[in-house]
Amino acid sequence: MKQVRVVTENRKAHHDYFIEETHEAGIVLVGTEVKSLRAGKVNLKDSFAQIEKGEMFLYNVHISPYDPGNRFNVDPLRPRKLLLHKREINRLLGKVKQQGMTLIPLKIYFKKGRAKVELALAKGKKVYDKRRVMAERDAQREMARALREKERN
Repeated sequence: MKQVRVVTENRKAHHDYFIEETHEAGIVLVGTEVKSLRAGKVNLKDSFAQIEKGEMFLYNVHISPYDPGNRFNVDPLRPRKLLLHKREINRLLGKVKQQGMTLIPLKIYFKKGRAKVELALAKGKKVYDKRRVMAERDAQREMARALREKERN
């Protein structure tokens, strides 16, 4: 049995991106950030991961300062290092450079007491893609509604 507790999810990601594949990575946190994370005070909106000098970093993740932490609190928007194997980073770097994809966090969770992030290799949706997905979803909803009506009668 896996001991996984989801802290937060990036709900907008599936709306704004086509998700190709996902990867799990550890996050390097300092001091009071873990306590804020456990309290659920984190926001993934507009966050992304980037590879620099063979290491992966997570940007624009807002982990609110822990109230009792006073002077031990750090900048809420600081870049955070992600822990991945070198060959995983190199493979992702190749896909990001060649195929024009981006790395976005889908969710942050605790697994066996350790903070993890689920990273997605994603391609951005255009406005017309979003409209088409919404139209398909509406059509599915209408068909399901019609089937329920038919079964009632």
